[in-house]
Amino acid sequence: MDRRTDKLCVDAPWADEARPEQAPEHSAALRAFLIARYGELRNSLAHRLGSSDWAEDALQDTYLRLGRAETVGELRNPAAYLFRAAFNIAMNRFRAESRFLDAGDVEALLHIADDAPDALRVIESRSDLMRLRQVMAELPSRQRDILLAARVENLSQRQIAERFGISASMVEKELRRAHEHCVTRFRRGRKR
Repeated sequence: MDRRTDKLCVDAPWADEARPEQAPEHSAALRAFLIARYGELRNSLAHRLGSSDWAEDALQDTYLRLGRAETVGELRNPAAYLFRAAFNIAMNRFRAESRFLDAGDVEALLHIADDAPDALRVIESRSDLMRLRQVMAELPSRQRDILLAARVENLSQRQIAERFGISASMVEKELRRAHEHCVTRFRRGRKR
């Protein structure tokens, strides 16, 4: 090895790593090629990725994977093969990391208004519902049934009139009386 190649080997992030003895012959040749051309590959990859750190990490992962990989036959252009492998590794890592939120995204999510009612509102709503049930229990049974048919079942006044055998105008009067009673009693109960 010449001095330049020796320096690249020492500067490589995997230089201290034990080399697997079982690595296939072609993988070992590719690893040697990567070590010999590390600086050139790193510069090309850094230029393409926009980050020398990403390039170094990708080349290190490529080196490690070459120890486990089996290649079939000779490669015509090992530099292109190694560049593409490292680039793909970097892009896969970038995609994986971009799935996570950064600090700014997390901060923004923490300040989103929560539309869910708080505990006090839930308690007040339950109390109001209980109070409404009490007020409706005070209604005459026909008025209560007409009110429920109109508000819960969404029946028209004509359908309610047919159900109870009364006129539509009588349904309108009974609904008005039921509403007035509920509103008056409900408000009076809330002021206490």
